Amino acid sequence: MNSPQILLVDDEPNLVMSLEFLLRKNGYHVSIARNGMEALEAIDRTPFAVVLLDVTMPDVDGHQVCHYVRQRSDRQATKVIFLSAKSEEADVRKGYELGADLYIAKPFSTRQLMEQVRTLVG
Repeated sequence: MNSPQILLVDDEPNLVMSLEFLLRKNGYHVSIARNGMEALEAIDRTPFAVVLLDVTMPDVDGHQVCHYVRQRSDRQATKVIFLSAKSEEADVRKGYELGADLYIAKPFSTRQLMEQVRTLVG
């Protein structure tokens, strides 16, 4: 069986490094995008099982990336999880309105995140 492909989109190098390590350790194939533009290019190339997405990024933000995924008929199976320091109710609501499957506020438990990813991937 092929390991699920996960796209990790964040501009915080330490977070990216620790999550990449954890995801790989749990058997996932991980691609990294350090900003929204890289994320859009990666989504064009690969049908990811899950996109872990920061909201606040330079150029294209996480909301725009989520919207892009949801507009593509060939990416409807992709699960989008926002990982964001923006945890006000309005921020969370906006994430879900754009089509996020999950919205997790930073800081978060990596163990819980792994359980959520496992659940979404099936």
